[in-house]
Amino acid sequence: MVAFHFPPLAGSSGVQRTLRFVQHLPALGWRPLALSASPRAYERVSEDLLADIPDCAVVRRAFALDAARHLAVAGHYFGWTAKPDRWVSWRFDAVRHGMQLVREFRPRVIWSTYPIATAHLIASAIHKKTGLPWVADFRDPMAQDGYPADPAVWAMFKRIEEDAAQSARFCVFTTPGAARVYRDRYPAAAERIVVLENGYDECSFSGLPPPASVPVATRRRLLLLHSGIVYPSERDPAQLFAALRGLRDAAMLDPADLLIRFRAAAHDEMLKALAARYGVGDFIEFSPATPYRAALAEMQAADALLVLQAGNCNDQIPAKVYEYLRAGRPIIALTDPAGDTAGVLRQAGILAMARLDSAQDIERALPLFLAAVRTGTAATAAPAAVRAASRMGRSAVLAGLLEQAAKG
Repeated sequence: MVAFHFPPLAGSSGVQRTLRFVQHLPALGWRPLALSASPRAYERVSEDLLADIPDCAVVRRAFALDAARHLAVAGHYFGWTAKPDRWVSWRFDAVRHGMQLVREFRPRVIWSTYPIATAHLIASAIHKKTGLPWVADFRDPMAQDGYPADPAVWAMFKRIEEDAAQSARFCVFTTPGAARVYRDRYPAAAERIVVLENGYDECSFSGLPPPASVPVATRRRLLLLHSGIVYPSERDPAQLFAALRGLRDAAMLDPADLLIRFRAAAHDEMLKALAARYGVGDFIEFSPATPYRAALAEMQAADALLVLQAGNCNDQIPAKVYEYLRAGRPIIALTDPAGDTAGVLRQAGILAMARLDSAQDIERALPLFLAAVRTGTAATAAPAAVRAASRMGRSAVLAGLLEQAAKG
């Protein structure tokens, strides 16, 4: 299992996908061999998830450097040291470790996971050297219109996905929209392109205080939480801030009524400047990253949860959405109603939505949502939808794909 995002990496929800597969696959008849990167390659580390790696799992960490931190001179580094990504140095030692794992344990399948494209380069090299079947877990699309912006990186992404479409037994995506794009792009591989959504891990919620189930006191300031990275384009909150300004100017909302907390947004300075531009800084709070279970506890304690997903990501669903569903709190989604994020929330019974790029839509939807939160009538996710999003269930689907791959 070739994965850059793996404990002790901190600050990325992507860690959860691989970690929970590694955690649950042993009960489904598979022993995971995790091939990851040296912790020196990670910008932030935390030991809070290391205990969740099962004892039966084998973990090898190959030498890797981050070009932006380890190979830069005066803040600049050569472009070739970061193609297809800043961690391409991981490739060389990882292939060596991978071949050692093959000789030592004779695995039946190779699995690799993007969004660090080098993981697919590693898996492809091992696949070609050994003939072992390969399952390429893309999660999200790679080469897209205008992304990556660097033409040379875009071309490498395209070659990597073409290689996977030709060579991998299965290409796996986390949303129906992404799978549809790739079936259209690679029709010869269409039957091998499948959907395996993200999810939440029930064990991670064990022992946490249950979510509140009573109406909020009328006069108390509501806490609306966004947990996780706010990307400048894909989750741009500019129109949300514009809506807050409009609602305050119309005497429909006051900072004494609402606090929006951005937890681990990663772009705090950009967001602070944006809030200052619209004059809504007194509505906003920026909080640093916190250990994973503490982040889950905060979700369950918040009055409501906020989803941001722009229309340019209609074929993607933030992994955090599934944890939001399990947290049992009201959710408002600022997203394109035609996108996959809106679709998965509607299926769960979450209907409070507005377009992220429309201050007018947000001005209409936000007061109605907050009023419903105060009266205890705001919708939370349907229990059946929550159960369906369990990582254990997702792992069972993966085990089935691995079995099919191993049989040829």
